[in-house]
Amino acid sequence: MSGIVIVGGGQAAASLAAKARALGYDGDVTILGEEPVPPYQRPPLSKAYLLGEMPLERLTLRGDDWYAANRVTLRVGTRVTGIDRAAKAVLIGDERLPYDHLALCTGAVPRHLPAEMGAEGLSGIYTLRDLADTQAMADEFVPGRNLVVVGGGYIGLEAAAVACKRGLTAKLVHTRARILRRVAGVETANAIREMHRAHGVEILEDIGITRVLGEGRVSGVELADGRILPADFIVVGIGVDPRTDLAAAAGLLIDEGIAVDEFGRTSDPSIWAAGDCAALPGPEGRMRIESVGNAIDMGELVAENMLGAGKAYQPKPWFWSDQFASKLQIAGLCTGHDRVVTRTAEGQSFWYFREGRLIAVDALDAPRAYMIGKRLIEGGKAVTPEQVEMASDLKALMA
Repeated sequence: MSGIVIVGGGQAAASLAAKARALGYDGDVTILGEEPVPPYQRPPLSKAYLLGEMPLERLTLRGDDWYAANRVTLRVGTRVTGIDRAAKAVLIGDERLPYDHLALCTGAVPRHLPAEMGAEGLSGIYTLRDLADTQAMADEFVPGRNLVVVGGGYIGLEAAAVACKRGLTAKLVHTRARILRRVAGVETANAIREMHRAHGVEILEDIGITRVLGEGRVSGVELADGRILPADFIVVGIGVDPRTDLAAAAGLLIDEGIAVDEFGRTSDPSIWAAGDCAALPGPEGRMRIESVGNAIDMGELVAENMLGAGKAYQPKPWFWSDQFASKLQIAGLCTGHDRVVTRTAEGQSFWYFREGRLIAVDALDAPRAYMIGKRLIEGGKAVTPEQVEMASDLKALMA
């Protein structure tokens, strides 16, 4: 048995396997997932699932019958311990599993608070990355308790929103000058900040934590200015690091992640990578795109290229976040923009331009703006800031 072996049990892995079968690949396809459950959706973990609005069975991407019908061998709770590149086999303890093509879809791991802060050994401190994380913290969300969230990205803001909706007091601490600095524009951050404050979330920006307080269990945090924030528990959302240990041990090139070429191939022509662990070539160096859309698109592209398509990957980033009753949808990346057009009809939308070209749209409760902006960006259609500003009907921009 050889064929395609996929290490990792997330969205990229599931998408790659499904695409290979859809393209008519008839060899063996094996998914090796370290978690004890089949591939599932991660985004609801910090939103609907944490709120108790989505049952576990709805998280699963595909049912057991799909794997059987499509002859995809799914091995959950399976940890790959090494790669023998010369023999083209993955090691699972003493077992050797051969491959023709190997795909590394190992994802990423959440960052933790530095040990020098005093967090080590204290209970009540959580990261939120996988199903086990969510299940571990679920019982902490009791009305009247104090939550301190560390980090002002999507995960932190979503956790704060859930806490507020469940009747907790939520305070969010972000060390940088503003929330969402890495993933959204200033205008979007301002709108999200005001929304949270209107719901009672206290957001503290541009200030660090010097100490985590508690004996055995966390009781609070001390800020750089000496203030003490009481905490019955803490959710840490300060980013993730790509899982590269397996690739590094096998001698593959590591550069901001598992380095791949424009086709998704690593420095070994028989080994590929997709999803959060993969570092793509970009105009300003290697980049990783941490999103469901990228995991799906890249997983499918790698499947095509394994079968000889020779297609270069052209990322089409899109993101979303549900907070309170609002939905933030983002198409493109606003990095390096030099002009912003704000529209307030049908929700709020922020249109980012660089040298006259539309590069991103952030839409808050504005699904129509998101849909049209996404189509404009992906289609490479020319549209000016003045046209966006003056349009009475955004659909006219598609003409």
